[in-house]
Amino acid sequence: MAHAHDHQDGHDHDHARHDHDEHNHHGGHGHVHAPASFGNAFAVGIALNAGFVVLEVVYGLLSNSVALLADAGHNMSDVLGLGVAWSAALLAKRAPTQRFTYGLGGTSILAALFNASFLLVIIGGLSWEAIGRFWNPQPVAGKTVMIVAGVGIVINGVCAWLFASGRKGDLNIRGAFMHMAADALVSAGVVIAGLVIVLTGWLWLDPAVSLFVNAIIIWGTWGLLRDSVTMSLSAVPSGLESQQVAAFLSAASGVQEIHDLHIWSMSTAATALTAHLVMPGGHPGDSFLVDLCEKLEQRFGIGHATLQVETDPHTACPLEPDHVV
Repeated sequence: MAHAHDHQDGHDHDHARHDHDEHNHHGGHGHVHAPASFGNAFAVGIALNAGFVVLEVVYGLLSNSVALLADAGHNMSDVLGLGVAWSAALLAKRAPTQRFTYGLGGTSILAALFNASFLLVIIGGLSWEAIGRFWNPQPVAGKTVMIVAGVGIVINGVCAWLFASGRKGDLNIRGAFMHMAADALVSAGVVIAGLVIVLTGWLWLDPAVSLFVNAIIIWGTWGLLRDSVTMSLSAVPSGLESQQVAAFLSAASGVQEIHDLHIWSMSTAATALTAHLVMPGGHPGDSFLVDLCEKLEQRFGIGHATLQVETDPHTACPLEPDHVV
C-alpha cells in the first residue's frame, strides 16, 4: 500500500508477491478462469443469435410482421451485448501493467453496466411500440410468427443453458444468461400470442403479451443494473457483509483492533480487501498473514487481500477515523 510504514516495507513487498501468486493460483477457479472458460459459449451465442436475427428480419419483411422485426432488434441487442461481454472477459485476462496495476478486469464491470443499460433502452422502445398498438392494431401473420418464434425459443434456450453454470460467479456471465433467458421468454410469449390471435383474431393480445414479457425482463435487468452500478462505485460486493469480515479479522490472534477496512470488486468475479491490523505484541510474521489471506479467500471469496500491521497503538494512523477515506 502506498501509505505503508517504513518498518514493514520489507514485509509489504514479500506479501505483495505472495498475494499476486495467491490470486492467480488459489483464486483461479473463481476469479481468473471463470470468464475465459465461457469463450466457446460466447462464440456460439453470438453466432446463433446473429443467424436468428437474419432469419427474423427476412421473415418479418416477408410476412409484414412488425412483431418479428421488433424481436429481431431485441436479438440484435443481445449480439452486441454478448460481443461487449466477451471482449471484457478477454481483457480481464490481460496481465497488469505499470499504469493498470489491477489489470483490465474492471472492464467486465463496465460491460455489465452497458449491457443492463442497453437492454433497458431497447425494452423501453419495444414497450412504446406495444402501447401504440392498443390504439392502432396491426395485422399479424400468426402462423409465420409462431414458427419463427418457436425457433427462437430453441436457440435462446440453448444459449441460456451454455451460460447457466457461471451465472452466480460472474456478473457478466449472469448478464449473458439473463439476455438469453429473456429472449427465450420473449419468443415463448410471441408463440402463445400468435396461436391465440390465429384462433380468435384478438390483435390486442400481441401488445399485451409484449408488455407483460417486457415487465419480466425489466425486473431481472434492474438487479443487473443495480449490481453493476454499485460495483463501479467500489461498494462491498453483494453477498458480503463488511461487519462479518471485520469481526473475523478482529478475532485473529494478536489483533487488538482493525481500521481502514475496504472491500471492493476489481472485476465482476474478483474481490479485493485492504485493512490495518493493530497488533501491539509485535509483527506476527509472514506466515500469519499468508494464513489469514487464505482464510479470507476460503471463507469470503476475497482473493486479493493486503493487510498492514501497526505495532504501536499510540502512534496515530491518519486513516483510522471512519470518516477518512
